[in-house]
Amino acid sequence: MFIKMDVSGLTLDPQTNTPILILKDYNSGTSIPIWIGLLEATSIATQLEKFSFPRPMTHDLFKDIIYRLGAKVDRIEIFDLRENTFYAMIYLSGPKGEILIDARPSDAIAIALRTDSPIFVHERVIEKSMDMDQIKGKAEVETEEGKKWADLLEKMSPDDFGKYKM
Repeated sequence: MFIKMDVSGLTLDPQTNTPILILKDYNSGTSIPIWIGLLEATSIATQLEKFSFPRPMTHDLFKDIIYRLGAKVDRIEIFDLRENTFYAMIYLSGPKGEILIDARPSDAIAIALRTDSPIFVHERVIEKSMDMDQIKGKAEVETEEGKKWADLLEKMSPDDFGKYKM
């Protein structure tokens, strides 16, 4: 069974400085961390802050192509977690019916945010993610240093990301 989740926020792994995307089911309070790349984190952060660039970025371009082809994003699903890697699908519908596109969860989520599409995570992914956290100890997001990073990121504005030239 799939559970609807929303982007709760972004933080940084204090040991590796790798961005972590937090998905949360607001009905149950369950959340899962997904380690993602800096460019994807920037794309997600700018969308969450409703910041737009003068020229379309990759995920904006993808959204525009979908719409111009007469299609729409119905949903994204994160359906598996194997060897610390999450797997996702983007579900499109258009003139030729339903199309499924294999994608990294970070890209799928960046597109879902731009198209106001729901994000679903399979319950076995949530269970595996929780098992990973138990093996590793608490997720870095829940440590004191992780909370400091989360607080820092919450206070950042989209202009702060401007120093990273793309």
